[in-house]
Amino acid sequence: MRNRLQTLKDFLIAWMVRHAEGPKAKWWLFGLAFAESSFFPIPPDVLLGAILLTRERVRAFYYASITTIGSVLGGLFGYAIGYFFFQTVGGLLVHTYHLETQMITVQKLFADNAFFAIFVAAFTPIPYKVFTIAAGLFGINIPTFIIASILGRGGRFFAVAVIMRFFGGHIARLLYRYFNVLSLLVATVAGIVVYIFIVR
Repeated sequence: MRNRLQTLKDFLIAWMVRHAEGPKAKWWLFGLAFAESSFFPIPPDVLLGAILLTRERVRAFYYASITTIGSVLGGLFGYAIGYFFFQTVGGLLVHTYHLETQMITVQKLFADNAFFAIFVAAFTPIPYKVFTIAAGLFGINIPTFIIASILGRGGRFFAVAVIMRFFGGHIARLLYRYFNVLSLLVATVAGIVVYIFIVR
């Protein structure tokens, strides 16, 4: 099952990269950002990065905004899945993507501090859909969920936009390759700031 999912992911990633310069690229980006936050396995960074490696690099912040809006709205859809349909749809998604262990981890993070957990979720290896579905399942305060999602997801996608906009093709590809490491460093610094000035 995992091999089939990986094959499907590889196919979809290749397809998205081929369509990065198409006239409907922004709509595919919005749709992917929405879907990834609730049920789809491929992060929108892939398509966002591909788009910004084209001539559209000068509109990096525009595309980062589209990705953020799609992701936050998709997160609310994931929240609804967890709140209303976890016994059917939500549980099936968790089982399909083998996310049972991550759900337990997220539950512990929510118990410590829900806002901080959702904010940092944008920069962790744990799929964001786990946080959105779990937020609905555990009844996390919706305004807290929305604000933390905007700050966290926006921070991630605008970081991609900055890299692609100002560092050019070769350097951007190098930085993008190590984006997870860089994003964890950014999350650490941002998390400390948020904790000191907002959470504490």
